[in-house]
Amino acid sequence: MRDVVDKARIDRFMRELGQASNAPARVYLTGGATAVLSGWRASTIDIDVRFEPEHDVLLRAIATLKESLQMNVELASPVDFIPVKPGWQDRSPFIARHGTLSFHHFDPVAQALAKIERGHAQDRVDVAALIARGLVTPETLRVHFATIEPELYRYPAIDAASFRRAVEEVLDAL
Repeated sequence: MRDVVDKARIDRFMRELGQASNAPARVYLTGGATAVLSGWRASTIDIDVRFEPEHDVLLRAIATLKESLQMNVELASPVDFIPVKPGWQDRSPFIARHGTLSFHHFDPVAQALAKIERGHAQDRVDVAALIARGLVTPETLRVHFATIEPELYRYPAIDAASFRRAVEEVLDAL
């Protein structure tokens, strides 16, 4: 069993991944890693990442770092679960640079919508924290949802009507 991941361990992961890389890329952190680095959670069970572009050296480094750091690392981001509004890269806040890698939080609006769609209790807490910290606004979430709603057919696991209701319920509860 691997250990939970706190801020110090995320920082170490970013430094060591940067040392392992020999090509420029952007690394997008999402989910619990964003929550921990932003300060509303002390730890997370894993680090979810997305690379652009994806390099074999990074994928190989992930396998090594998972073992050496005894942490779970997953290749996952909102784009894997919901449609994401174009330009998400530009809406992804910078975290740090290590070696040839630039680390960013995946677009907070896309993260919030993906969490609403998944609907776990922790996800609702995270959405409230994203709003409380000013990283997203209810109006922005509504506008972005309206933008991606016509693309929901591309994600057959999503029931569009249920997703819309969930967005409205979460935002009405705030």
